[in-house]
Amino acid sequence: MDIAMIGLGKMGGNMVQRLLRGGHRVVGYDHDPAIAKDLAEEAGLVPATSLEEVVALLAPPRAVWVMVPAGAPTEETLAALAALLAPGDILIDGGNSNYKDTIRRAATLKAQGLHLVDAGTSGGVWGLAEGYSLMVGGEAEAVARLRPALETLAPAPDQGWGHVGPSGAGHFVKMVHNGVEYGLMQAYAEGFEILRAKEDFDLDLHQVAEIWRVGSVVRSWLLDLIANALSDDPELPGIKGWVADSGEGRWTVFEAVDLDIPAPVITAALQARFVSRQEESYAAKLLAAMRNQFGGHAVKKT
Repeated sequence: MDIAMIGLGKMGGNMVQRLLRGGHRVVGYDHDPAIAKDLAEEAGLVPATSLEEVVALLAPPRAVWVMVPAGAPTEETLAALAALLAPGDILIDGGNSNYKDTIRRAATLKAQGLHLVDAGTSGGVWGLAEGYSLMVGGEAEAVARLRPALETLAPAPDQGWGHVGPSGAGHFVKMVHNGVEYGLMQAYAEGFEILRAKEDFDLDLHQVAEIWRVGSVVRSWLLDLIANALSDDPELPGIKGWVADSGEGRWTVFEAVDLDIPAPVITAALQARFVSRQEESYAAKLLAAMRNQFGGHAVKKT
């Protein structure tokens, strides 16, 4: 099928290549024209220099996949495309948008005769080779039209993707997916720190990771990535223990609160990321001061 990709960063560019390998015709646009030019030369992308040209290069009914950062960039890009597209065309938001924004945007676009499909996309830099996990929300008619592209992007035509519900459902499922990811990552990180701290055993952390990867109940793709990260130097030189969050973890926690659902592991994992960004904890300083006040316990001076 013909499809356009807006945003040719690492993930968007890899998705383009997978689509092209699957025999699809892909029109691509990025703010940096050099990226589109390179993909045109290397993989066969049809490059566009503007959103207007993207629309002109697609035969109706059109399908335009947007892979730009969530928030204002997505809002602005969808609005700009909506002004250029015709009734019956499909917009796909493959970014990590808040599902509430997606529901609102879908209603606005529907009033213009346009379909919005939200495709929560997981796979990262490995998606080109392994395929992408796609959690898809939107009207059944629009999703059915996109099936050839979705089956190409997924690990297999009948695996790793699915139409999970109406507009917003795809991004909601992806949001919770990322919240679960926070908890899994934190558990692995804490476990390996405990292993590292047992100095009298002098454990080889990379060896442990490799052992756990096969046959163990805790084996996973994340553990494969841990083994990769530890293979050169388990002390991870050059990496600062500063961990960002892109929003989905905190949205998952907010949703849990709204639904009265206990989510202590995901919440603690999110808080641990906040702790990682503190050069010095004022709360810890105050705790030390309190212990000194009530018990005369020693404090470490800066």
